[in-house]
Amino acid sequence: MASADDHLVHLPRLRFDELLEELQARIDAARGTQDRVRSLLEAVLSVGRELDLEQALDSITEAAAVLVDAEYAALGVIGPGGDNLSAFHTVGVTEEQIAAIGPFPKGHGILGEVIRHPEPLRLEKISQHPASYGFPPHHPPMNSFLGVPIRVRGEVYGNLYLTEKRGGRQFDEEDESVLSTLAVAAGMTIDNARLYEESRLRERWLLANADITYSLMSGSEDAEPLELIAERAREILRSALAAVAIPMEAAESLTVEIAVGVDAETHRGLVLPLASTLMGLAFSAAAPVTSDDVRRDERISPEPPRFPGLGPAVAVPIGTGEGGVRGVVLVAREAGAPVFSGEETEKLQGFAAQAAIAMELAGRRKEAERIAVLHDRDRIARDLHDLAVQRLFATGMTLQSAGRLIDHPEAAERVLRAVDDLDETIKILRSAIFGLRARVSAVDTGLRARVVDVVGEKTPLLGLTPGVRIEGLVDTEVPTEIADHVVAVLSEVLTEVARHAHVDRVLVALTTDGREVSLTVADNGVGTSPDGRRGGLRDIAKRAERLGGHLDVSAPEGGGAVLRWRVPLPGRWESGHPPARGRRGPADRC
Repeated sequence: MASADDHLVHLPRLRFDELLEELQARIDAARGTQDRVRSLLEAVLSVGRELDLEQALDSITEAAAVLVDAEYAALGVIGPGGDNLSAFHTVGVTEEQIAAIGPFPKGHGILGEVIRHPEPLRLEKISQHPASYGFPPHHPPMNSFLGVPIRVRGEVYGNLYLTEKRGGRQFDEEDESVLSTLAVAAGMTIDNARLYEESRLRERWLLANADITYSLMSGSEDAEPLELIAERAREILRSALAAVAIPMEAAESLTVEIAVGVDAETHRGLVLPLASTLMGLAFSAAAPVTSDDVRRDERISPEPPRFPGLGPAVAVPIGTGEGGVRGVVLVAREAGAPVFSGEETEKLQGFAAQAAIAMELAGRRKEAERIAVLHDRDRIARDLHDLAVQRLFATGMTLQSAGRLIDHPEAAERVLRAVDDLDETIKILRSAIFGLRARVSAVDTGLRARVVDVVGEKTPLLGLTPGVRIEGLVDTEVPTEIADHVVAVLSEVLTEVARHAHVDRVLVALTTDGREVSLTVADNGVGTSPDGRRGGLRDIAKRAERLGGHLDVSAPEGGGAVLRWRVPLPGRWESGHPPARGRRGPADRC
């Protein structure tokens, strides 16, 4: 009877080798599956540790490329509306390649296919799909493709895109399964990171509001809270530029009081019309106004140029239409940066509304303090009138009566002089009482508003709207007499430009550093006459010379003319003393 060993002996050698190879393959497959599961768990744990949203998105993209052994990986974040990509995180493409390719994709072609149909998509060759329409120049070649959506709380947040599996292989079902599992973990990680970021942002907005409220209630200068508003808005929203503009008195314009960040000097001091600017539109509508690209926005006037290198922007009113808009805050990001989301705009609007409330409370506090001072002045005036003046008047009457009883001429004359002195003293006291009880019936129009008015008056004559830039404390540093000269000079210069220059661009700049005031008018017209001046400019030069200043007229290489009229401010630069009596500006008046 044959044994089992006899049967084993008679098995073909080839069959035995095949069994061994199959067993080894299954062992390797099991080990590979185990290693892949371990890698997947490690990837899930790795991305789950991230709390910063941007870092979490980068970690998810890197983990996806490693898990399916892809040469290129990308994570596209779906923007508002759900039909395009607002952000794009990549792995495998260098910075030089990105710069050569150009802007990141917006979600067309194969990428858009996964957006429109949020299901896993696996392709052997991208170019064979009907939605494919090719790659831009300098783009690396890509054939195999695997796309998987990422869902957060049931909604599609973005998509993972993997291309070019290493070794020339194709993505298989196991790759799709692994990537889908990673996408589920990525959704939870993104949700946690968003919640954490929202809590941190809420905390930062609250701290910013507390800083502004404290600054206002502590009696800081008006510019300090405005600067805090700009700085905090720029920091929290990760913007390149932030500016705050406030309305001008007696003029339908805004003036940019504060600007921080990129090219802040270009914006600081600008006078903006309520139309053709984001700030003006936000002020007029008492509602946020956004722009995807301020450089190409048709609502914004190109002159003067003020947004080089910037892209998305949003302007939000400080206050509401019911309570009155106190100003506008604008933030802008660099070109190519994500546009401001509705949530970011809403948070900025809430921040501005809280700042407006703080400004209102601070204004009411100052008004209460002013009223208290006025009441105190009334009390002092009443006491002076009822006590001091009456007593002096009675004393004068007594001396005048006594003078008739004095026989000595010299003594009688002295008594009469004392009576006259008392009369003068009574007049001085009554004048002081009148000053204490006087109320300011009207607000003096400052130099800033007067300059804007002149520009507005000359606009029909010029046939264009000049750009205006005002920098420095022109309303308080420039005395009234010099301010009158500045207004007259500006009017004459703009008239000369309209008559002789044939221009299509005029820029007006008024600046002061506390030591001198400078008025600059630049145009791109026919330039100056051979003697360096157009006819009426001689009078303008003499006006500057009478005030101790001078007039410079130059012709830039590109054509046109630049006129600069400068005069010193009296008593402001060497002695450190205030202006002489009789030269009182608006700040000198009570």
